Amino acid sequence: MNLSACRGRVASMDENQQGGLAERPVEDPESAHQNGEDGASPDKGWMAVVTDGCDECGFSPDIDVQTTGKRVRATIPKWEAVLDRLDAPRRPAPDVWSPLEYACHVRDINALYRGRLDLMLAQDDPTFPNWDPDTVAVDSRYGEDDPEGVAEAYRREATQTADQWDAVRDDEWGRRGLRDNGSTFTVATLAVYFLHDLEHHLKDVSA
Repeated sequence: MNLSACRGRVASMDENQQGGLAERPVEDPESAHQNGEDGASPDKGWMAVVTDGCDECGFSPDIDVQTTGKRVRATIPKWEAVLDRLDAPRRPAPDVWSPLEYACHVRDINALYRGRLDLMLAQDDPTFPNWDPDTVAVDSRYGEDDPEGVAEAYRREATQTADQWDAVRDDEWGRRGLRDNGSTFTVATLAVYFLHDLEHHLKDVSA
């Protein structure tokens, strides 16, 4: 997948637009981010990772989704190592998130996707609430967070999320959830999409 943000351009998205992302100039440097939860280039939305994988980071969608929890846990020491770096709070460019900001983002998407998985397992064809990663980053002051505290929080959130994926039953992987634009996930494709998010951002921070 060809993510514009991974080449250092800043993009903004509303989750309603997930099939194609409109780029915009940076008005507030604090809101700069690379691809957020669902960032994508204008010609290829991030949903394509579910079927096509990602050329940028080498992610393959042909995975055993029952290993999702194991793969989530494997990211914990990698993100801890990122946050232990001296350059963790430093942006490589004004319009590119720092490793610390990326770590805050993946910390928060663990909680986000636990909520989505809960909805899919508890309800038939639920619609996910919108989530704007740019707004969350600014409101939560990602760049001012404490790296050590973020590392502890990431371990906690990722462990809870991994446990939740481990508990998915064989007959639940086909359950569905929808964005409000009508695009659809199954529990299995949500796992693929979520894992790519965690692992791709490790590539973004050279981990």
